[in-house]
Amino acid sequence: MDEKIKNVIENHIENNDVCLFMKGTPDAPQCGFSMAVSNILKILEVNYKSVNVLEDQSIREGIKVFSDWPTIPQLYIKKEFVGGCDIIKEMYENGELKKILQDKGISSKKD
Repeated sequence: MDEKIKNVIENHIENNDVCLFMKGTPDAPQCGFSMAVSNILKILEVNYKSVNVLEDQSIREGIKVFSDWPTIPQLYIKKEFVGGCDIIKEMYENGELKKILQDKGISSKKD
């Protein structure tokens, strides 16, 4: 991955408390896995930045190298890679995702 793409990815992660690299947009996801993670964040009412990896092939490939994770979507919270779709779904279901958001000072829907 070239330095320019690495910087673009780092800027997205560093400048947004919650950043989701996904296929498509939250309003028009282009894959079911991206839609699932986006919907979980909507349910929790979390403000997040989405990055549509389909708009730039170098970001699409670069994020996989950056995180050493082979799939998209990828969720970052406070600069930390949290996981992909299966991990996020499991963390949501067991309450761990909400706890991480709270622990990191990210406002989400209160039960």
